Amino acid sequence: MINRDIIRAKVVQLTYAYYQNGNKNIDTAEKELFFSLSKAYDLYNYLLALIVAVSREARRRLEIEQAKARREGTAEPPVRFVYNRFALQLEENRQLSEFRESQTDIWSEEAKFVGHLYEQIAESSVYKEYMESDVDDYVTDRELWRKLYRLFIQENEGLDALLEERSLYWNDDKEVVDSFVLKTIKRFDEKNRSSQPLLPEYDSEEDKEYARKLFRATILNADEYQHLMSEASRNWDFSRLAYMDIVIMQIAIAEMLTFPSIPVNVTINEYVEIAKQYSTYKSGGYINGMLDTIARHLIASGRLLKQLEERK
Repeated sequence: MINRDIIRAKVVQLTYAYYQNGNKNIDTAEKELFFSLSKAYDLYNYLLALIVAVSREARRRLEIEQAKARREGTAEPPVRFVYNRFALQLEENRQLSEFRESQTDIWSEEAKFVGHLYEQIAESSVYKEYMESDVDDYVTDRELWRKLYRLFIQENEGLDALLEERSLYWNDDKEVVDSFVLKTIKRFDEKNRSSQPLLPEYDSEEDKEYARKLFRATILNADEYQHLMSEASRNWDFSRLAYMDIVIMQIAIAEMLTFPSIPVNVTINEYVEIAKQYSTYKSGGYINGMLDTIARHLIASGRLLKQLEERK
């Protein structure tokens, strides 16, 4: 799950923090980097567990309604949502169960939020259409939760605030982790039962090593990379650049020089997008031009054995 997009963003955050921290210990900073990456994977599991928590809340309320109906001799309430095949399969998933057993159950501590979320779902047109539909199969059950996730979990300011209180890391992670949760739901197959694989923590061991090498190259070669930036800035007063811009370009140069398999254009485009998110309004355009100039210089001098495609 933790891919290079997440890693780049985390390296930017942790490199910036490294320079803000008076005690510049690279080993400690590297541990913090990997801890922050692990928290992103925790969030992935917690968001899947939220589906289970909502389903259990629905089951709890159904049992109360059933008992009342039996006492009063009235019609039994509908049970379809509680027996949603996908939600039951997710609840029984071995990997998710292991995670839930090893971590604090934050959703049991947030019963009020879970109850309110279920109420929002139960009042929605999507829920009502599902409960009234004649189509009753696994795919319909699974697709219901994809729709509900997009509507009530992916865009939920209350949830965002709750998660931010739980972990400072999660505020920046939620958007990308949401995409992985939705991908996971889509991949669920009924025949896999409780053995349905979730996404692994890292896409590959190479990505984990990529994070380590990128972070260390950025810090250990800082003077060299900043010298390249200073030369490329020409008439611009390098000392007046936004500090985050310097950090982002430093990491981009580290990626260019450390990873021969990553095309230069990919590196530049990725860090321009990061600049738009983490730095000033004008940073993206400026960083684009600076990195292009630096890349051309490195290629011309023979230090960078890559090609730079013509960019629009």
